Amino acid sequence: MTLADVNCGEEFKITDIKDDKIRAQALRFGISEGANVSCAEKVPGGPVIIKRNLQEIAVGRRLAKNITVEQ
Repeated sequence: MTLADVNCGEEFKITDIKDDKIRAQALRFGISEGANVSCAEKVPGGPVIIKRNLQEIAVGRRLAKNITVEQ
């Protein structure tokens, strides 16, 4: 399952970020493999908003499709 497939309110763990460029971009936002996050909101046709600790981050759908997660 990818980050683009999660539903609002679900908690999950990021297990894999395949592309090195995407991994570097995600790290800039504080997202890394092994991080436990939750889906705060999914904007229809727009980004997936994830929450980690007290920080909310909007992740574009194209980027979200390249991040593997598990519940």
